[in-house]
Amino acid sequence: MVPRSSLPTATDILIAGGGHNGLVAAAYLARAGRKVLLLERNATLGGAAVSSSPWPGVDVRLSRYSYLVSLFPRKIAADLGIDVPLVRRRVPAYTPVGDGGVLGVPSSPFAQAVAAMAPRLFDSLTQPLRSTADLRALAGDDATWDALVARPLGEALRAAHAGDDVGLGIVSTDALIGTFTTIDDPARLANRCVLYHVIGGGTGVWDVPVGGMGALSTALADAAARAGADLRTGVQVTAVDAHDEGVQVTVTDGDEARVISAGTLLANLAPAVLDALRGGRVQPDPGSPPEGSQLKVNLLLHRLPRLRDTSIDPADAFAGTFHVNESATQLQVAYEQAAAGTIPDVVPCEIYCHSLSDPSILGPQLRAAGAHTLTCFALHLPARLFRADPDQAREAALRATLASLDSVLAEPIMDCVALDPAGRPCVEARSPVDLEADLALPGGHIFHRELQWPFAERPDEVGAWGVETDHPRVLLCGAGARRGGGVSGIPGHNAAMAVLLPTR
Repeated sequence: MVPRSSLPTATDILIAGGGHNGLVAAAYLARAGRKVLLLERNATLGGAAVSSSPWPGVDVRLSRYSYLVSLFPRKIAADLGIDVPLVRRRVPAYTPVGDGGVLGVPSSPFAQAVAAMAPRLFDSLTQPLRSTADLRALAGDDATWDALVARPLGEALRAAHAGDDVGLGIVSTDALIGTFTTIDDPARLANRCVLYHVIGGGTGVWDVPVGGMGALSTALADAAARAGADLRTGVQVTAVDAHDEGVQVTVTDGDEARVISAGTLLANLAPAVLDALRGGRVQPDPGSPPEGSQLKVNLLLHRLPRLRDTSIDPADAFAGTFHVNESATQLQVAYEQAAAGTIPDVVPCEIYCHSLSDPSILGPQLRAAGAHTLTCFALHLPARLFRADPDQAREAALRATLASLDSVLAEPIMDCVALDPAGRPCVEARSPVDLEADLALPGGHIFHRELQWPFAERPDEVGAWGVETDHPRVLLCGAGARRGGGVSGIPGHNAAMAVLLPTR
């Protein structure tokens, strides 16, 4: 560890935030010979892409926040020389219905048409921005493009799954993850969310990172360090002053404040956080502030629970995405109740078991004992529900989420939960308010702000990299950039390209 007192007073590139996107940018820029200083406020690098145990004394490397990989391009891994194995889940999805269930994800001509254009759209994410018309032409299917981009998503999905309330709900969830909206909202937030979900990797398939999400961040940090980037933890950026000659960045290093000069600042921060650091002079998002809409629940089980559906092995049901109370009707009712200010009576959620695909995240004793992890992501739980009393609301939301899961099982999930050395259940819940505190995500929004379209919406954006701000020496390199969101490394790549290969 480099002594804190040795922080440099000047650098070519300063990266604020040591999440995976910041590490991608640091590796690219250092490999190009730039002097790079990356500062992370927490004690570890990786941001939301980390592996750790929420339970003291329990030998597990859980992906505590982000947990699956689809959007990370092979190009970035190849460019930076990293090799983190990804495992394809052997079952795509299972949805319990009554005493039976639906195995797989319902298909349709619309889904097949989207899949056909996915590789072309995905490859464009690491290139300069195209105009709307140009990206539409690249997609090569005007009718599908219009259904996906120009009109509320519900029109296409309802036509494709008419009369199938459960199937419609299953295919709708990719449009609602982390986004408080409905598939019929004319603002089309759901369209943007589903677009990124279904084009990832050119296939839309979400894979399991071997070793947990932290393995990816560790590999990226190693690549950046090998290239010569200076990576520091425990240092927080507290102010940013951008001018024509460069950027003055005030940081706190323990109890000491100091100023570092940089030629360019790459902000691996939410736009609202960057705005606050600049004194609130720039309003990045007119209208409502960012608001996340989910409860993340991590569990360690001593065994998988029994299902009401005896025709399927729990090891198959939980290997993919296990949909719980996510019919279209249940999703709509939950949204309406949350919008009215109450925790939904029946919480829609989805679960998967990382350790079924990758047992390496469990210590040897836990593996031998047949233990498993469960990752549960509950929908339609916006930050507004947690503001008045965060602890009480989190517990209420957790109870409602576990009750929702219990409703489709043959036994209570808590009967299967392992205990830590102190005898406490191995259950962790993180609300949007918790994510705001843990990771500096405004409103706990996992995408930093509402997702944006992956094309230029204004003529002046055409040919840019989608990371630009109002100041030429300040760039976004986090999930809030255009073509951001998820564990992708794309904003980090594009910010580095904006420095190395400016298009204008």
